[in-house]
Amino acid sequence: MSTVSNSSENTAEAPVLFSQDGPVGRILLNRPKALNALDLAMVDMMMAQLKSWEQDASIKVIIVEGAGEKAFCAGGDIRGLYDARKIDDEEMLDAFYRREYHLNHYIATYPKPYIALMDGITMGGGVGVSIHGRFRVVTERTLFAMPETGIGFFPDVGGGYFLPRCPGKIGIYLGLTGARIKAADCLYAGLATHGAQSADLDAIKGALASAEWVGDGFATAEEILKKHETPFGVAPLSEIRDEINHCFAGDSVVAIFEALQNADSAFGTETLEVLRGKSPTALCVSFEQIRQGGDMSLADVLNMEYRLSQRMVCKQDLFEGVRAVIVDKDHAPKWQHGDIGQVDPREVAEYFEMLPEDKELNL
Repeated sequence: MSTVSNSSENTAEAPVLFSQDGPVGRILLNRPKALNALDLAMVDMMMAQLKSWEQDASIKVIIVEGAGEKAFCAGGDIRGLYDARKIDDEEMLDAFYRREYHLNHYIATYPKPYIALMDGITMGGGVGVSIHGRFRVVTERTLFAMPETGIGFFPDVGGGYFLPRCPGKIGIYLGLTGARIKAADCLYAGLATHGAQSADLDAIKGALASAEWVGDGFATAEEILKKHETPFGVAPLSEIRDEINHCFAGDSVVAIFEALQNADSAFGTETLEVLRGKSPTALCVSFEQIRQGGDMSLADVLNMEYRLSQRMVCKQDLFEGVRAVIVDKDHAPKWQHGDIGQVDPREVAEYFEMLPEDKELNL
């Protein structure tokens, strides 16, 4: 039997719905018309409920999923941040990233099994509330991407941590190009832990609700997910991995562009075309973020990304990228720099400098 917690907030219009199904705490991201895009209210609601459930002995496992047929969560509420930037609402721009990154870190350290059902579009902020959990389930409907360089931003929510930990150079490829991948690739790249058919998710939820939950809860969750696992065949990324490794091995974005130009292949030509549409500044900052993050803890990566976020939100490229892609939808952004060769490494380095002590994230 399902019971609903926080009933005062759980109207059908609430952006996140929480319920308890026996030992299962269920989180439903509930903005289907906005593809469950994450805003500050949702971040705060999730944080409060997860803290409550951490102390609740009757809750053994958490499931997070998205409402509707299309998306788990298509990202952060970029339009809301655009509007905040337009009126110079610095407090909002600080609060959103600060609290979102705290939530990402909390999910990563959560002491109970946290299972994200990434059924549908999973991008940006949606990756942040799924990938840091112990269990990430993809389906035939999953479409995963970190598309931030296309709007003058960088692959945040811990992208500097999980992208460099993908096999070979796949992470830097995904982070710079914003390439959209499906279930087989998510599993191949280590971004997902299990694959399942969308039609089997109800059976998984039922099995979790009826399980005994004695002993190691993580082992119990693993056993149930394994039982319902679906193979998704050969990963397309595996077939271009050698080219990715070769072309994205350079020590700068300029070197990557040169390698793609010299590749003399469809992959090289197409990928170069994609990268030429991205913000040159965002590409260079993202490259450095992913390069540095390979040797850092998640907390340190999020601290670094918070610095980047606070500098990026003040720059014209993000404002222009959101205008071109989300507001006016002309897909013709006028970036600060005309091409990658114009980006000064000293300018990139400034994004990474420490903030004043009272402004740091300090995870």
